[in-house]
Amino acid sequence: MASFGWKRKIGEKVSKVTSQQFEAEAADEKDVAENEEGNWLHAIKRRKEILLEGCAEKSKQLKDEGASLAENKRIAQGLWSEHHLRTSSQSTSLLNTYVLRKYAVIRKYREAIQKWDEALQLTPDDATLYEMKSQVLMSLHEMFPAVHAAEMAVQRNPHSWESWQTLGRAQLGLGEIVLAIRSFQVALHIYPMNPEIWKEDLSWARTLQEQQKVAQKIKKCEASSEGTHFSPKSIPDYDFESDEIVAVCAAIAEKQKTVPANKTMVIVSASGTVETVTEKEDGATPPDGSVFIKAR
Repeated sequence: MASFGWKRKIGEKVSKVTSQQFEAEAADEKDVAENEEGNWLHAIKRRKEILLEGCAEKSKQLKDEGASLAENKRIAQGLWSEHHLRTSSQSTSLLNTYVLRKYAVIRKYREAIQKWDEALQLTPDDATLYEMKSQVLMSLHEMFPAVHAAEMAVQRNPHSWESWQTLGRAQLGLGEIVLAIRSFQVALHIYPMNPEIWKEDLSWARTLQEQQKVAQKIKKCEASSEGTHFSPKSIPDYDFESDEIVAVCAAIAEKQKTVPANKTMVIVSASGTVETVTEKEDGATPPDGSVFIKAR
């Protein structure tokens, strides 16, 4: 019969020195793992910072390239004015040159917008890019995209007076005079000492507002004067089925029936005497035609 006894623990035969060695190696491995994890997190953070710095640098480069394109084309556009073409003797050749340069300006503006769109992909929170894009879109007479770009600039940086000024000019191009005045007022609230907004933007917007009010008053007066002559309200609304109208119509019809159906003739004699004769319905015979000339 087999004897029964307690199972011995494995560690009882392991020496104390070996146990301490195992514990030291385990601690070293734990420290190495923690260091590797810390280095990994630091490497990710550092890589993200490098990417952000690279995006910002690339975005700035694209922004500068677009600004250079837009500024050069704006100067070229100003040099070739329509007044110069009208006053020149060689207007035909200069007009052709002007058209070609105009297309070149538009193409360069498009390239500038493309540069800024690429920069916005890298730095979408840059309000300056939206503001510059709005200015170029206004130069291309694309007012709706210009207003949208200016609104994006204001959303990114509400404290930029340049963005509010550009938004006001774009709104003025759409005919939104009240909104433009509000945008200019916000820009002046941020930068009260700006003479350009006072003298050019806000003053011009208020002048347009006064002209708009005068035009609306004139239009209202013309509409009211036309309404007095041709308004349906000036024509009374008769009820042709009422008893009064029916009675009047019946009386007129009865009066027409009672009118005697007599015929009146004017007879001129050969000597020139004029005589008026009334002919009854009973068939009275007129005088002999050999003596009188009958005229009806």
